[in-house]
Amino acid sequence: MMAYRFHAEAEAEFEEAIAYYESREPGLGMAFADEVQATIDSIRSFPDAWTPIAEDVRRCLTNRFPYGIIYAIESGTIFILAVMHLHRSPAYWKHRSP
Repeated sequence: MMAYRFHAEAEAEFEEAIAYYESREPGLGMAFADEVQATIDSIRSFPDAWTPIAEDVRRCLTNRFPYGIIYAIESGTIFILAVMHLHRSPAYWKHRSP
């Protein structure tokens, strides 16, 4: 499996989403974190499986939550640009180049 790393802003939005879901219902934040990790593991196993949404950038959707993992492959590493809520402006992450 390929290694991965988060853009600092993507890591912050991931942590914020975990805290939000945990505040809504105890245990839901951990369920969200597990779902995102499972999605990242799928990306690591099959990095080219999802359709590009921009030049060299792809999106993989989570199953249980309305989120997508926006990523690029940089020097053999998956670079996570955003942990994006699907109702957010779709281009907000574009300044986060790999």
